[in-house]
Amino acid sequence: MQQGSWAQDDILAVSRRGLDGLIILGTHWLLATLYNHSWRADSLWPTGLAILGLWGFGDANGLYRASRMHNWAEIKALALSWATTCAALVTLAFSIKTSSNYSRVVTFGWFFIAPVSLLAGRIVARALLRRIRRHGWNLQRVALAGACDNTAALCSELTADPWQGVRLVGVYDDRIDPNRRVANDNFPFGGNFAALVAACKAGEVDVVYLNLPLGAQRRTTQVLHSLADTTATVFLVADFFTYDLMCARWSLLGRYPVVSAYDTPFRGRSGWLKRLEDLALGTLILALISIPLLVISIAVKVTSPGPVFFRQRRYGLNGKEIRVLKFRTMSVCEDGPKIKQASRNDSRITPLGRFLRKTSLDELPQFLQVLTGEMSIVGPRPHAVAHNEEYRAVIRGYMLRHKVKPGITGWAQVNGWRGETPEVEMMEKRVQHDMEYIKSWSLFLDVKIIFLTVFGKKKSENAF
Repeated sequence: MQQGSWAQDDILAVSRRGLDGLIILGTHWLLATLYNHSWRADSLWPTGLAILGLWGFGDANGLYRASRMHNWAEIKALALSWATTCAALVTLAFSIKTSSNYSRVVTFGWFFIAPVSLLAGRIVARALLRRIRRHGWNLQRVALAGACDNTAALCSELTADPWQGVRLVGVYDDRIDPNRRVANDNFPFGGNFAALVAACKAGEVDVVYLNLPLGAQRRTTQVLHSLADTTATVFLVADFFTYDLMCARWSLLGRYPVVSAYDTPFRGRSGWLKRLEDLALGTLILALISIPLLVISIAVKVTSPGPVFFRQRRYGLNGKEIRVLKFRTMSVCEDGPKIKQASRNDSRITPLGRFLRKTSLDELPQFLQVLTGEMSIVGPRPHAVAHNEEYRAVIRGYMLRHKVKPGITGWAQVNGWRGETPEVEMMEKRVQHDMEYIKSWSLFLDVKIIFLTVFGKKKSENAF
């Protein structure tokens, strides 16, 4: 990258905002013109607010953070920012009673066409960037200081997408053995730390990623002090992944930066989105299953003696005890310190109960607990308290499942890990899938799990 590359990045950032603004204005004007809807002065107000909204929400979602954002991350940031902007515009229009002043066809057409046009504009812009970066403009010259176990992975991350305009100058380290390993992995070795400082002073390196072990504080401090005599931008690579973190995030304790080791993915915006999903889908599903709920209730009552519903103590969010509601499927209602898991050909299961358990219809009453907030539609399935206490003692990280609300269905269930767990290894597989869900949660993953719950081939495996 030539001198002044950060200024070039600033120009690109301003250009992206300007391009987005022109696209929003242009699509709104074009739709109004095609629909023969007069373009009045008051049409500029929603257009201007939409532009400001996309810029503001885009900043919050990292949309304008850098032109080197990965494709999928940029698409998600763009979709979320525009959806939030549209929701804010609709809410404002109804609040001040001006919604009747605007054409619904033009407005909702604009809501749907603008993001497609914004995405198309960014695809074209990326193609242009790729072309000009091939000619050496806006390249970012990067050096990696410290050859550790994760060095090869970091080098791969830096060089994975050539269009991003990142050129790896070299890996620098004072140690001999790691240098040989890096060289064998076909990543350039630049020399020792003194050579790195010299390269930075000569203007040959723009960005340095300092990648030393967490315990090497003295070496880290020495390298940082040396790099302070240059104008290179320096980032500290904190390799916390050796600790198998869950939903790690940075925050401040006073003026001290801290990183969470175990946290929930549902903080802030994600938490509101998850709750909105539960309320919307839960209400819709309850409306659809109201008659089946009544029919099953009557069938349970007339086919076997005992109550219609069965409530059992289980752990909910943050380990708080809840009482899960189910249709009774057994001749017993066990909820003591020791509970025998249901097994194949279990004599305790009623004939109707066997069908209800196989089809998961016995879980339908739990949609009421979704609306109350005790449970979620998708999440780790809650286990009886007795089973929780048994498995938390033998499976590391078992209780981390309860950093999120328990669900009616989950990633483990749609992958066939449901039903009886006579071996600890089977429960470990279930917990492993629950942890995978928590670490990689997204709204799209929830939709996928709901789809697989209804149509998946593995949804009835081990269900009895």
